[in-house]
Amino acid sequence: MTAVEFTKLGQSAVAPVSARLAKKPVTLLQFARSAGRNMFEVIPAETLRETYVRGPLNIHYICDPEIITELLVGQGRSFPKAKFTKDIIGSAVGNGLILSEGEKWRQQRRRYSPLFAARNLPVLARHFAETGVEIADSLAEHEGPVDVAQIAPASTLTNISRVIFSGNKKVSSEQIRVGLIKYFEYISDLSLFDLMGLPKWVPRKNWLRSLAPVTNMRNLARQVIDQRRSECRSEPQDFLDFMIEALKTDFEDEATTVDNLLTFVVAGHETSANALAWGYYLLALHQDMQARVRQEIRSVRPKGLVEFSDLEAMPLLRAHVKETLRLYPSAAFFARDASADLEIKGVKIANGDALFFPVYSLHRNEKLWDAPDHYRPERFLASTLPRGQYIPFGDGPRICIGAQYAETEIMVLMASVLRRINFSITESEMPEPVLTFTMRTSGPLILNAERVRE
Repeated sequence: MTAVEFTKLGQSAVAPVSARLAKKPVTLLQFARSAGRNMFEVIPAETLRETYVRGPLNIHYICDPEIITELLVGQGRSFPKAKFTKDIIGSAVGNGLILSEGEKWRQQRRRYSPLFAARNLPVLARHFAETGVEIADSLAEHEGPVDVAQIAPASTLTNISRVIFSGNKKVSSEQIRVGLIKYFEYISDLSLFDLMGLPKWVPRKNWLRSLAPVTNMRNLARQVIDQRRSECRSEPQDFLDFMIEALKTDFEDEATTVDNLLTFVVAGHETSANALAWGYYLLALHQDMQARVRQEIRSVRPKGLVEFSDLEAMPLLRAHVKETLRLYPSAAFFARDASADLEIKGVKIANGDALFFPVYSLHRNEKLWDAPDHYRPERFLASTLPRGQYIPFGDGPRICIGAQYAETEIMVLMASVLRRINFSITESEMPEPVLTFTMRTSGPLILNAERVRE
């Protein structure tokens, strides 16, 4: 489908809501103060127009696909995660896959890669589909204005309960729900001093808060792992079963197993939830595309649980999800610390420099994209993009291990809901994107939800 044909379908000329980046130079103190509240306030607006921007001190903002590829896949692939990233979330996810380095990371990556293999996704997709049907039933029964910024995380929270914490007689679903909500609130509260890189002995505001949300979740994780191991299921029925199966032939200490279970909980909840909320919003803005996506879904699976095998026959839905992750990447920013001197395309990087990858800016850079701020899912229907230009899940050896899991979860949930529910824009003010632990809405995202009449 050409851009002209797409326009004839009713593509709106109105660009969806965007983040406000820093239009003036930001001092180090301003950076630390603003970043804890909203990282977008410190990312230079020039990153939307230029593919490389030199920041203050030793900071590099990189939006050049070739430099990105060299740093993530080539010479810089072994550069470690930024220290401030470890300081921010280390207490919550420990030394699991997200933060571990070197041989410890390689062992974990090898150990857990099979969990996310395509052969396991049909089992997990059935759990996602059950949640999608429940959400659709609820919206159909209670038509009217809804906050999709609340519905979306409720969906992925339910999925986590189903694929990780299900079947535990000692732990109630409500216990899990409350525990997870408090846990996510805790890890999303960024420390100003961590962002400034101050020593760990300098007091943080989190020190005044109870560590209970993290402690409780770690205890819950240990409980469900121990109980599931004692059940000795003959066939894996969910994600936790696949995880325990992998550990039967590759030993790992209990603390690291808990770290990784919580890592998968964090990565599998917040990122998918944000993509769902923004995805519903984009379709509410573009009713013609929503109708076409719905028609595609219904032609493949008009009723019953959406299956993993159905997704291959939904290219338009997949293109919509990819365009959503272009405009609103959940992991809108990540960083590395250079561990060696390097020069790429004339850019000199010194050992110890901070390498910032503003994925949000990369995905909207006017030198790389046609109409970068506009919703055009046809970008992903037939063309192949240069490597390093579209990285919602990162790239290289440390590309998100759960990328296919996340895409499957988002597509199955959307397909289950959209075939029965139509979303439209209301008069409520649209929230802006804000970036803390992930990119989320600054407030309620109110859409109108109506049952689709047959």
